[in-house]
Amino acid sequence: MSVHAFVTGYPGFIGKRLVRFLAEKNPGAHITLLVQPKFVNEAEGYLADVRAANGTVNLQVLSGDIVDMHLGLAGPEYQRLVDETTHIFHLAAISYLGMAREVARKVNVDGTRTVLELARECKRLQRMVHFSTCYVSGDRVGVIAEDELDSGQSFRNAYEETKFEAEKIVERAKKDLPITIIRPSTVVGDSATGEIDRFEGPYYLGMLLVLSPLVLPLPLPGNGVAPLNVVPVDFVVNATWALAQKTEAAGKTVHLVDPNPMSARRVYELIAERSNKKLPRFSLSARAADLFLRLPGVEKLARPQRAAINYVNHLALYNCHAALELLDGTGVRCPALHTYLDKLIDFALETWKARRDAPAEIDDPLDRPSR
Repeated sequence: MSVHAFVTGYPGFIGKRLVRFLAEKNPGAHITLLVQPKFVNEAEGYLADVRAANGTVNLQVLSGDIVDMHLGLAGPEYQRLVDETTHIFHLAAISYLGMAREVARKVNVDGTRTVLELARECKRLQRMVHFSTCYVSGDRVGVIAEDELDSGQSFRNAYEETKFEAEKIVERAKKDLPITIIRPSTVVGDSATGEIDRFEGPYYLGMLLVLSPLVLPLPLPGNGVAPLNVVPVDFVVNATWALAQKTEAAGKTVHLVDPNPMSARRVYELIAERSNKKLPRFSLSARAADLFLRLPGVEKLARPQRAAINYVNHLALYNCHAALELLDGTGVRCPALHTYLDKLIDFALETWKARRDAPAEIDDPLDRPSR
């Protein structure tokens, strides 16, 4: 049976990579992308290269939105999805840490309900992959298992809270649908090229050390003993497709994380070393770091990222036993951060230079929330 995939969240960074990967791995596939009207032209631009490289793949853009009834699609468009779709990859979400709760809930929770309504009607559905996040664990500390969700945790921002609410809905739907829930940790650039489309959260704080014009790098927020768990986008995409094909993965929730993360302090040391900067002997408390990031001249640069300070001081360990077991034999493994950190730094430096030299009136794609 040929693959008829339906993907939300295009042209977000992971969505672009996933669609390219699906096209390469599935000659003759039909891939339908739900794209917000304002991003349709941009999406078609990205797809031109994918079509050129994969001539046998049928790629179609549908203008719509997960927050609308029937995804904002015309009746025949929606019916075709119901009749043909074999795989659903639900990536669309608002991940911006500073987003208002009501906006995040509309997209992350209500939008997920709408996608599940489609999944229930699909006559040929083999798998739905729901992209959650390991941060649905909120403020929990210690070892966090893949089969744990609601443990009475509190949440540090609307993103965590609404992704938690969405996952509860998807978890209930597992009883009737072939669903795999994946929970990536912080997704960073490609392990081979460093490529990413925006810097946010803990990733932004790390790259800020590289991009700072100061000879002495900025001090680390907190003591840095907590693990800093990041995964490259290519690992996430490869694992997603491998899990979507595994019969045993239906009904499972998996952590796509680094099974052996380095401490935030060690990552910071490597970034400073590879940026030819001397490591400060002191660190700032999380409170002092937050105040520092509010200073004139720094505040504008760091405004969206202050919430990320909590993530580099959070003592959470994400067990990934189910993921390792399901991916065993597929050849898909998460590479250690130290093996590709140079690529991330090089790409950050190149991107920063391009941004610095660009005319002021050009929109900055690194600052645009994705959905």
